[in-house]
Amino acid sequence: MLDLLIVGGGPAGLATAIHAVRAGLDVAVAEPRPTPVDKACGEGLMPGAVRALDALGVTPKGHVLHGIRYLDAAGGSGQGGNGAEAAFRHGNGLGVRRTVLHEALALRAAELGVPVRPFRVDPRSVRQDGEKVTAGGVAARYLVAADGLHSPLRRSLGLDLPDPRPSRYGLRRHFAVPPWTDHVEVHWSARAEAYVTPLGPELLGVAVLTGDRAPFDEQLARFPALCARLAEQASHAATAVRGAGPLRQRVRARVAGRILLVGDAAGYVDALTGEGVSLALTGAAHLVRCVREDRPAAYERAWSRASRRHRLLTHTLVRARAHPALARRIVPTAARLPAVFTLLVNGLA
Repeated sequence: MLDLLIVGGGPAGLATAIHAVRAGLDVAVAEPRPTPVDKACGEGLMPGAVRALDALGVTPKGHVLHGIRYLDAAGGSGQGGNGAEAAFRHGNGLGVRRTVLHEALALRAAELGVPVRPFRVDPRSVRQDGEKVTAGGVAARYLVAADGLHSPLRRSLGLDLPDPRPSRYGLRRHFAVPPWTDHVEVHWSARAEAYVTPLGPELLGVAVLTGDRAPFDEQLARFPALCARLAEQASHAATAVRGAGPLRQRVRARVAGRILLVGDAAGYVDALTGEGVSLALTGAAHLVRCVREDRPAAYERAWSRASRRHRLLTHTLVRARAHPALARRIVPTAARLPAVFTLLVNGLA
């Protein structure tokens, strides 16, 4: 019998597997899709995520990031005027293609001997008692649901909570263009944000977050300064558009008996602050520690403590975004209070 069966071989599942093997646990990953799996993602890793990956022995190639820049959609750059800039104080971030990150984690897991079994777990096949969990004919002391934002396992356990607030969605496309910045740029319009992340010498990622359902090109047109910059650089689309959403996922609990949730499956507020990978890596470490101690209930408390600051700030920004009068003041306020903006950015970083 395994110590840990991990359902889902994305970044959260593989990070959990790496932590588990290094802790001396017998583990397997159930993932029917071949690596790498692409998905809509801002692809900017904060310094905390870079350090967490390094601690796992994972060093993906990417573009070094030195900070975060907020800009008004109509134009403006740097400190003051229509923009605000905050440098990372404790290490650099990294712009990394989602596929590159996934491949790097998969390679590290393979180096450590983590078996990835190519089968899909039907949530209806999952059974648990006081000693074990069985799924698809495999028995383990604990099962980890790392099956993504719209986790079928989470739904089957009745852990989803309704959310009456308007939904938000993400769209991402890459452009073949030399990056003009070493920061993640967040362009704010009246109804959406555009995230510009340098990913390599000739590659830039642009992700749009919004509550509106509309094609990517229509969404991007709301950012005239960004569109002008892309046209000036003679860029062209390098990948197809990918989407994700609804983003916000309210979850009743992260633990259901011997089943534990990690990554996006554990709950999601919004991509606005770009901390999804960081929280997945942190959650994986706490989960494995609690499993090793045979104290699964402690994982709920550990997850809540580790994600509290992120959830508070992200909820605050999303609520401000929902009110037009407040949304218009986010960038000017950040520009007028650079020390506070820098403090908040580095608090998350």
